Amino acid sequence: MAVAFSESKNHSDRERWVCIYPLYINSKKSRAEGRKLPKSKCVENPTHQEIRDVLLAAGLKVGVENKLHPKERSKELLYRGRIRVQLKNDDGTPVNPDYPTRDSLMGYVGTSIPNLKTRQGKQSSSEPQQSSSTAKKGKGKGRR
Repeated sequence: MAVAFSESKNHSDRERWVCIYPLYINSKKSRAEGRKLPKSKCVENPTHQEIRDVLLAAGLKVGVENKLHPKERSKELLYRGRIRVQLKNDDGTPVNPDYPTRDSLMGYVGTSIPNLKTRQGKQSSSEPQQSSSTAKKGKGKGRR
């Protein structure tokens, strides 16, 4: 059986890095389904590419693994992916002092993903579709 934690490993070893699944910051999931943050800090259906882009922009060392969270019901490629992030240096100090803990890092990711260019493009293209569908609601079958 594999050992989950080994004190002999340094913080710079990939096995000691923090894991972030997209499920942790998905606002469509409940706490029981695996969400770790309050919905105000979460995003609707984040992908591992978006999480990776935000963490790389913050200057952190990131690794992507093709893994699936056990509580994730959908086995589609969209929901696959685990991000590993180096949170601490070998001496125990945070790599980035702005994000010393796992929760602060996930909160930053959750609030930064809506600012990505890929997210902003999706929101602007979905708004005209909603207005055209509401304009057609006036007609019905009439009287019988």
